[in-house]
Amino acid sequence: MRLLLVEDDDHVAAALSAILARHGFQVVHARNGEEALQALLPAGAPSGASAYGVILLDLGLPDQDGYEVCGKIRKRTATPVIMVTARADVRSRIHGLNMGADDYVVKPYDTGELLARIHAVARRTGASEESAATGGATGAPALVRLGPVAIELPTRRVSVNGADVPLTRKEFDLLALLAQRPGVVFRREQIISEVWRTSWEGTGRTLEVHVASLRSKLGMPALIETVRGVGYRLVTPAAP
Repeated sequence: MRLLLVEDDDHVAAALSAILARHGFQVVHARNGEEALQALLPAGAPSGASAYGVILLDLGLPDQDGYEVCGKIRKRTATPVIMVTARADVRSRIHGLNMGADDYVVKPYDTGELLARIHAVARRTGASEESAATGGATGAPALVRLGPVAIELPTRRVSVNGADVPLTRKEFDLLALLAQRPGVVFRREQIISEVWRTSWEGTGRTLEVHVASLRSKLGMPALIETVRGVGYRLVTPAAP
């Protein structure tokens, strides 16, 4: 697997690249945000294309903030991003996930854990892409309609009354999960496990933020109902 390492410290990058190479990764090193964006999508490359399986992104870059770089990456490609940083506070983690990161690893970290997380996000992305390419391997419908809301699973496109609504990767995954069984309550722990693939305690607040963002973007606050003390369910809009 090709991996893009965005790290301004050459010594750290060299040591990590050596470890990753021993585990079969082909590492491309970018020292700042601009180099990362150029390496990710060279001039002339089609939008959405990427030659990398995973991006390891340090936040303390010399030319621009790592969060900003993550946002730019997410607008160009769905390649999974793992933020690797010394910023350990919960607010920073939540902000990173909301900017589109798929995982967040705090320095100093165990190399074995980092490798496991790389494989985990790559595995999840591969499974999602395979399911999308086949229209859903489990026999789920390719298109879900909920009143004025249309959710196209293969293309990950959401529209309201025919107008496209841009969602982040996690926002779409959350909406698609709830849309599997409208009216059924999904427990918070189940949502966190299936969408974020983790039981990390800080993800609970992130879930609330994503629900609020979905309600706002869709312009339908009542679409996702909070079942206090349990979780969330998707309410099918009444016919006009």
